[in-house]
Amino acid sequence: MLNPKKEDICFMSAFDMVEKIKTQELRSLEITEALIDRIEKINPIINAYCTPTFDLAREMAKKADETVKKGDKLGLLHGIPISIKDETETKGIRTTFGSKMLENNKPRRDEPIVKRIKDAGCVILGKTNTPAFGYKGETDNLIFGATKNPWNLKRTPGGSSGAAAAAVASGLGPLAVGSDGGGSIRIPSCFCGVYGLKATFGRVPQTNMQVAGSLGTFVHRGPIVRYVKDAALMLDAIVGEDDSDRYSLPKPNYSYLEKLNEKPKKLKIGYSLDLGFAEVIDNEVNTSVLDAVQKFEEFNWSVQEGRIKIRNPKSIMWTFWATGLAYVLNPFLKEWKDKMEPDLVELINVGLSFSLLDLKVAEIQREMIYLSICQLFKKFDIIITPTLACPAFELGKSTIVENENLINDIIIDGKKVGPFGWLPFTYPFNLSGHPAASIPCGWTHDGLPIGMQIVGRRLDEATVLQVSKAFEEMAPWQDKKPKF
Repeated sequence: MLNPKKEDICFMSAFDMVEKIKTQELRSLEITEALIDRIEKINPIINAYCTPTFDLAREMAKKADETVKKGDKLGLLHGIPISIKDETETKGIRTTFGSKMLENNKPRRDEPIVKRIKDAGCVILGKTNTPAFGYKGETDNLIFGATKNPWNLKRTPGGSSGAAAAAVASGLGPLAVGSDGGGSIRIPSCFCGVYGLKATFGRVPQTNMQVAGSLGTFVHRGPIVRYVKDAALMLDAIVGEDDSDRYSLPKPNYSYLEKLNEKPKKLKIGYSLDLGFAEVIDNEVNTSVLDAVQKFEEFNWSVQEGRIKIRNPKSIMWTFWATGLAYVLNPFLKEWKDKMEPDLVELINVGLSFSLLDLKVAEIQREMIYLSICQLFKKFDIIITPTLACPAFELGKSTIVENENLINDIIIDGKKVGPFGWLPFTYPFNLSGHPAASIPCGWTHDGLPIGMQIVGRRLDEATVLQVSKAFEEMAPWQDKKPKF
């Protein structure tokens, strides 16, 4: 068991770490060593880190402390340890994308987000596990195996950033870089009881569009943390345009961290428990989210059921998801098929079956989804939904292949749901690109976290953060820690 001081360090907010490192009340190396010690004890249980970089972390931490002693200018995240999802390219550090094809891949460059966290002074603890090319909402692959949920080791942490969220929840690092193409930051944040945010599409640049194929235009990079303030701090360091990404957006002329201290005087919140198309919702999730959203009335904000109806986007997402993976992976299918997950192979084949017309129809329908969501924000400032329709389910249940269709055996309140039935609330906002966060809002009777999704207008992740911080102050969750 870790000594109490070390455990306190491991669960400390990144913001507090920054302040203590500035004064050298705590050294970056001391924080890093405490986290490495905990990772060495806990990671064999949950399998979150697939490629630790402890020697590099110690080296970076020592340099961070030397910089403080010299009185040189410090970065926004100076000396703060961080993990990076294994589908984000890191120069000289193994980046497998969860695939046997890239088992020994060491990129020659850093993605923009990695450059920025380095410039901000972060200490890189290692890479976190991911399913192959982030293809599903669980976290396992043929190289590293399955990552487990720290609240119940028989349950999934979600995906595809499941290991990033499991690490943060377990005190294995205060900050994690995740990515989100259909919910992959918010899904594991919900299942693991942490805070995850995808900003407006383009806020955080990325340069792997050629890898992501047609999935690229709704994949977001972003923070997974325990404290809302840490997400704001991390966003300040990573947002802004980059010439390598033509979709990237200019850096806002304000600090998210400073904006966090402003609480809106007036706010119209609309909530929905089905978005007009969700199949079913777990009763405990339903109750927790309803109880949580009513808390906002304490601020004299308007809270009302939105009667929101969005066209069911399942077929749109299915088309983009399958064709994107087919574009990326079909050239390698003949050689690597035997070293791919069977359901991934089937997904590639499904993607190959779509026509150009199918893809064009999906593109047009996607624009219709975007417009309908924009219309909602003419009435509301914030939309709130459950993050997911159920708590974390058993490991290995997210997808099964049957007759060229992906199904699953997930049952919610006695009803067997389809492959999108347990995550109806996340992917619509990837199709639209709106900022969205998952925040813990309750617990099931058997101790699993429940998440609430907070969605804002395009380019308005500042209000999403403000609403998140307001809820965090009313209903903090950080005192709960997994028991190992």
